[in-house]
Amino acid sequence: MEAIYPLIFLVAMAYSSVGHGGASGYLLVLALMGFAPAQMASSALVLNLLVSGVAFIAYWRAGHFVPKLFWPFALASVPAAFLGGILEVSPKLYSGLLAAAILFSALRLLTVKGRGEDQNAYTSPPLRLALPIGAGIGLLSGIIGIGGGIFLSPVLILLRWADVRRAAAASACFIWVNSLAGLYGHSARNLPDAGQLGPLVMAAFLGGLIGSRLGARRLGGAALCRVLASVLAVAAVKLLGRAIA
Repeated sequence: MEAIYPLIFLVAMAYSSVGHGGASGYLLVLALMGFAPAQMASSALVLNLLVSGVAFIAYWRAGHFVPKLFWPFALASVPAAFLGGILEVSPKLYSGLLAAAILFSALRLLTVKGRGEDQNAYTSPPLRLALPIGAGIGLLSGIIGIGGGIFLSPVLILLRWADVRRAAAASACFIWVNSLAGLYGHSARNLPDAGQLGPLVMAAFLGGLIGSRLGARRLGGAALCRVLASVLAVAAVKLLGRAIA
């Protein structure tokens, strides 16, 4: 059981380096360590709140946060995340959604790039697209128990609305508000065990502090993200096998 703490530390460090809270990684670790599904989502969201908050402060202080990349998506995602948090799904469906989220996260981590992109090449996200995208991400994130940054970041980058660092800053803030809404929904059914959560919070905080500073100020963390992405991809396939068994 002691192995859970360095794993949570590494997940927090890797994810925070790209502006993410790490909920999909925490869910994987908790699942492999035998935590009950009822406790997994709420525990992961608490860790997500902590690490995404630390990551947002680091990216904001480095000057990468652009409000227009955050609020149109958050406006629709927050109520949708709360709705997703109060919905109950079958264990197989939950495993399938979790596997898809982890695999998506792995693919996202493999796309991390460095600096040097022209900021003038990007356009602002129109409301007619941002609102439905935010609502869809929020609903799925609330059901699974994650903050949604693994979905928002690639949308911002692939649609050329932001470079990787501005996407990371917006995602960190987006993850925090969605995690809070999702946790509120989940807390109506299941509260995390404070005794088990305390040491995990410390491991996540230390990892998030180191990773977010590396990601916001340097190119560090990309190699670690790729290693983690490989591990997540293998685990996602295993979880998907459970879902269809």
